[in-house]
Amino acid sequence: MYSLDQVRAFVTVAEERSFRRAAERLRMTQPPLSRQVQKLEREIGVVLFDRSKRQVELTPAGATFLVEARRLLALADAAPDTARLVADGHAGTVRIGFTAASGFDFLGRLITRIEEGAPGLEIVLNELVSSEQLATLHSGGLDLALVRPPVGDGFATRVVQVEPLVLAVPTGHALDVDGPVAPADLGGQTLLLYTRDRARYFADLTATVLAGVPFRAAHQLTQIHTMLGLVVAGRGLALVPASAAALRRDGIRFRPVSNSPDVVLVAAWRSDQIGPALQRILALLPQMHEEPS
Repeated sequence: MYSLDQVRAFVTVAEERSFRRAAERLRMTQPPLSRQVQKLEREIGVVLFDRSKRQVELTPAGATFLVEARRLLALADAAPDTARLVADGHAGTVRIGFTAASGFDFLGRLITRIEEGAPGLEIVLNELVSSEQLATLHSGGLDLALVRPPVGDGFATRVVQVEPLVLAVPTGHALDVDGPVAPADLGGQTLLLYTRDRARYFADLTATVLAGVPFRAAHQLTQIHTMLGLVVAGRGLALVPASAAALRRDGIRFRPVSNSPDVVLVAAWRSDQIGPALQRILALLPQMHEEPS
């Protein structure tokens, strides 16, 4: 395998168009410089210079390799600085999982704060339901998960958002009025519900609100934006997190619900896998719950 010294020797000769000038620039004698380039040519199996002319010229293969060689040297020269930045948490990649509902409001605010507070970090996003996030977090495929409780054992957690449930009502509906709605007001109404297999958290919350209420059940869904589309189409009412209003759907009024249970969003991570980049993001999280949703 060729060495960086051989690559640097080749690039210098290519730029100087002369072995003599390249040797002077590298502060070495010409014979070892020539041997470095010859070793490089043997390693990669091509002739890099046309030595038949008075001035050294690159062969077509040499001209192509020069582009890659310069890129390689630039990466090598930058590697120590990059390593220091990663060690200090100023560079690196953090893989963040999130639920679709957290993307309505919280996720955007978090990414903005990361860009402002840790601009050198690369954030890779992965939209998954909570159970899938926790499994991926456990296997090492995520660094941070934004999930709904319960999280279970084995993870460190922090509550990052608390919001109420609200009732999404199509404009012109009998319940399209001001003020909070009581669960009893939903008697006889058609409600869009959540599936328990992929949206269990919201299914449990809505079941708490609707306990004892004689409502009519409509479709069972997973995604809140789908629910809102059906609300606009007049297919039923829906209990959704207050942050869903950030979608700004026309044809919907969001009414507060009396004694609404809290909708909680939790950040979870593996305490045995906290790198410097994740530490910087975790330092930003406590501030998020204090911001308005």
